[in-house]
Amino acid sequence: MNKRKLKILLLDLIFLIFLIFIDQFTKYIAVLKLKNQPAFNIINGVLEFNYLENRGAAFGMLQNQKIFFVFVAVIFLGVIIYVLAKVPEDKKYNRLHVLLVMIAGGAIGNLIDRLRLDYVVDFIYIVLIKFPIFNVADMYVTFSTVILIIQVLFVYKENDFNFLSFNQKKFRELK
Repeated sequence: MNKRKLKILLLDLIFLIFLIFIDQFTKYIAVLKLKNQPAFNIINGVLEFNYLENRGAAFGMLQNQKIFFVFVAVIFLGVIIYVLAKVPEDKKYNRLHVLLVMIAGGAIGNLIDRLRLDYVVDFIYIVLIKFPIFNVADMYVTFSTVILIIQVLFVYKENDFNFLSFNQKKFRELK
């Protein structure tokens, strides 16, 4: 691996640590200020902070499936690490790095909660649309995934992802 690639991956790691710190810090504040307290209105009828211990996934699905969530998170993180290691140093992939690191940061933030607490701390509630309570890590994953899909569909070209292709010659040699 060349110096430029190592520098990019080091920047990814620093950004990842920063994202995890922000997520964990906001959850720490939520526990400190919101646990066992009534909801805290930010914008009346629109947004409030409301503490919730979520033992499931999005929208409360799959309650108490900690082992499953840990397994899925580890697989996703493995794929993200693989892709980040393979991405060429070309500037056009900077957005891809940022988006994948944000998804990883969200996954790790919630994984830390699951491993440490057996639940994920959620506290942001959009009252206006009665959206399920969520946290900063969820925002990382959701927004980054949506933007990544848009990038893949409308910005990157099909051959921009050739770096992920398996070498057909080596594959045939393994047969």
